[in-house]
Amino acid sequence: MDIAQLHFLVAEGDQGQRRALADILVHVGVGKISQAPDGHTALRCFSAVIVPPVDIAIIDLGLPGMDALELIRHLGEARCKAGVIIVGAQSNAVLFSVETMALAYGVYVLGVIGKPVTGSRLVALMKNYLPPSEAGPAPAAAPTPSFAEVGQGLQNREFEPYFQPKIELETGQVKGLEMFARWRHPLHGVLGTASFMPTLAAARRVDFLDWTMIEKSVAACRQLHAQGVPISISINVDQVTLAHPQFLEQITACLERHQLMADYITFEMTESAVLSREPHFLERLLRLRMKGFGLAIDDYGTGRSNLQLLARIPFSELKIDRSFVDGAAKRAAIGTVLRSCLGLARSLDRKSVAVGVETKQDWDFLQGLGCTYAQGYHIARPMPIDEFPAWLADWQHFF
Repeated sequence: MDIAQLHFLVAEGDQGQRRALADILVHVGVGKISQAPDGHTALRCFSAVIVPPVDIAIIDLGLPGMDALELIRHLGEARCKAGVIIVGAQSNAVLFSVETMALAYGVYVLGVIGKPVTGSRLVALMKNYLPPSEAGPAPAAAPTPSFAEVGQGLQNREFEPYFQPKIELETGQVKGLEMFARWRHPLHGVLGTASFMPTLAAARRVDFLDWTMIEKSVAACRQLHAQGVPISISINVDQVTLAHPQFLEQITACLERHQLMADYITFEMTESAVLSREPHFLERLLRLRMKGFGLAIDDYGTGRSNLQLLARIPFSELKIDRSFVDGAAKRAAIGTVLRSCLGLARSLDRKSVAVGVETKQDWDFLQGLGCTYAQGYHIARPMPIDEFPAWLADWQHFF
């Protein structure tokens, strides 16, 4: 990123502070700076007739006239592509809430800064900026398949499990693989769950996919064990699949077919799915744990769990949602929430898994917090099982 080529907007009501922010930008080599003393002027600066358009805007919450919250709302409604840095004299809790609101509006938030603003902090957030892609329009998405089409794909064995490594942060060792369902569509290529899961959910037949993935994942785990890689595999299952009266018998038969111990399989369920007071469901979870299976609560932090109910669930891993992981090193409020989640896992004597580790900065930050495991694109993307041994050899050589 050549900062000299970017157009900055400083929207600040106080003239002295506005000039101070502009001076910081000049000092670090910014070439074009526009200034706005109020919200209405700032909004006009985002007009399409302004050339070049604003790339990064520094917006103070105390703007006179149209306040910053209204300005942010207008930017979201206009689908503005500029990066936004929010500045304010408010508490960290308020700044975090403003950031959350801006993200909900679809604003490209680079971060928030409490006053007084320092040059180093401002520059650090500026480095988060990535220019809009100039690659042209995205390719057309594959049409939403019907239930019959998904069923035909399952019957034709076009669905395959892909696997993403889970790394122990303290040692760098690969401790497991999480399964992600993929559809090798004959026309549209490899499709992710967003393409077919809504169709199955609407028909209330996610179990069709679940059993296909369970069978193939257990077979893949057995394949790796035969190659001298005794690794564990995590499999996402729907609550309805898990609650089926014959689930225990069927999964036991599956393990017997592939000569695999239950200790090597973890079932992952969303936070909202496991927070049930229904005793029969809790009994099934207990039976799975007593047989040696692992249980992981996925997407933790996105549901409405209370600690008392959570403590009753016999889970072995707490998987922290990516919204509290990606960028936590740069945003203090999100980092605070992440620390709280990790502290909860420790207090309940459970393993913690950070999902969505996208950068080395995320990795380093998690190591400093004592997180147990990490997974994300910084480590590896989900891959077919046949590609894993070569990836593993490269990873072990690196560490």
